[in-house]
Amino acid sequence: MDDVTILRSEMLAKFPEIVFGMSTRRGGVSPASLGMNLSFSVGDDEENVVRNRELFFSRLGIRLNELAIPRQIHSATLHCVERPGAVSDCDGLLTASRRVFLCVSVADCVPVLLYDTRQRVIAGIHAGWRGTSAFIAQRGVEMLVSEFASNPSDVHAFVGPSASSCCYSVGNEVADAFDPRFVEKRNGSTYVNLKQANFDQLVRAGVPNQNIETSPLCTISERELLHSYRRDKERSGRMMAVIGLR
Repeated sequence: MDDVTILRSEMLAKFPEIVFGMSTRRGGVSPASLGMNLSFSVGDDEENVVRNRELFFSRLGIRLNELAIPRQIHSATLHCVERPGAVSDCDGLLTASRRVFLCVSVADCVPVLLYDTRQRVIAGIHAGWRGTSAFIAQRGVEMLVSEFASNPSDVHAFVGPSASSCCYSVGNEVADAFDPRFVEKRNGSTYVNLKQANFDQLVRAGVPNQNIETSPLCTISERELLHSYRRDKERSGRMMAVIGLR
């Protein structure tokens, strides 16, 4: 379909040896509220989801049988993989294998994509508030170092669209899980900056500031472009961010 919209990263686009993209809510065949929904877990018709995935991934030159997709559980668990397929109970994947495209599913949580340009290793991370508070992005870089001998100075990162501090209001349970630097109180409400928390973790792990790109897009406020569970609840579809070595 001509209206399929793919979000890209200027940072990762510097490296032609990798493929990266993130879907939006535009261009799918699902009913209006779901649009380009890529999840089988939101009550959408299975045929619609398969067609949506075909539309999105084909635009990137990726076949569906080349996808590695974690069963996300809002944890700080990451696994190394060597082949495509479903991966149980984790929120991040790492690989040095070519044509294994790592996916994360989001509708407010933060997608974090990592690429070590020297060792040619990638990671795809799903960082919700629980994963972020458990330092999943930092652990992702640490696993690149321990499993693939990466140097953090060679790692480039994209912190993708997510619920942003402009709109992501939370209760005390969530706010108390974060350093006060990432918490802001306005007009009687409390807001958490998940993107900045993940950025900080990457820097603490040794990734240079200039190697990190953070998307300015907020899933909650970008009503026409992005899915948001916080905004639309059961009417929300899911997007995917994907990264892979050609």
